[in-house]
Amino acid sequence: MANRLFFSLVALFWVVMNILLWRAEFGGGREFGSAVPTGVVWNKILTAPDDSRLEISLNGRRIGYCHWSANAGEDLTARRVAREELPEGMVPQLGRYTIDLEGNILPSQPTTRVRFNLHLDFATDHAWRELSVRVATRPAVWTLHSAAAEETLDLKYEDEAGKWSRTIGFGDLRDPRKLVEEFAGPFSLPLLGPLAALDRPEKLALGLNWEARNDWLGIGHSQVRVYRLEAPLLDRFRVVVIVSRVGEILRVELPNGLLLINEALTNL
Repeated sequence: MANRLFFSLVALFWVVMNILLWRAEFGGGREFGSAVPTGVVWNKILTAPDDSRLEISLNGRRIGYCHWSANAGEDLTARRVAREELPEGMVPQLGRYTIDLEGNILPSQPTTRVRFNLHLDFATDHAWRELSVRVATRPAVWTLHSAAAEETLDLKYEDEAGKWSRTIGFGDLRDPRKLVEEFAGPFSLPLLGPLAALDRPEKLALGLNWEARNDWLGIGHSQVRVYRLEAPLLDRFRVVVIVSRVGEILRVELPNGLLLINEALTNL
């Protein structure tokens, strides 16, 4: 009798613990679609323990890959302080976050491989401070640099025929028609398709208004809890980013059938 009672208690304990674990993992289903503070998700992205290797496809056809890396850095001012002056066990003050994205794509013509690099610098409150982009397809090279404090965008273009450069204020960036006129020179209009397609001369917002929610992502035969970031782009498109619970980029949906998906998902 005592053995049966003991066995029943163990079985009951096992059932209760499994129910609690299931609820902790799946939240009873009530979390699906619930809003999450955007800052919480961005903080997970900027402090993710692992980098993300992403496959790039266009309308279902693989065209390249990219490597996403996020890092936290100490305050540059703190670096000037000698390490021996810091109290024992004290961690240098966190001063910035950085995101680096590099990769290449191969459009329809095999000879036009495009290589790109992006570097973003954020303050500890997640406000961006500096942006640098380099896009190269032999023999042409485009470079872009912008600092939030200066409120300007510096663009440079270089090929065998010569060089070209422009400095544009943030005020002009909000007017799509001015942008089309500005870049009608060495830049082809297809690169500015979304801007040229705008019929209304409304002012564009420089930043994206992100919304974050809890969501599910099907991986194999399982459903995994993820974060879903979504933002409107140019008033007619939407950008969707699927992020793991630890901040790894799993999937990015961009306009016109452009998709970035984590290599770990493509191998399933």
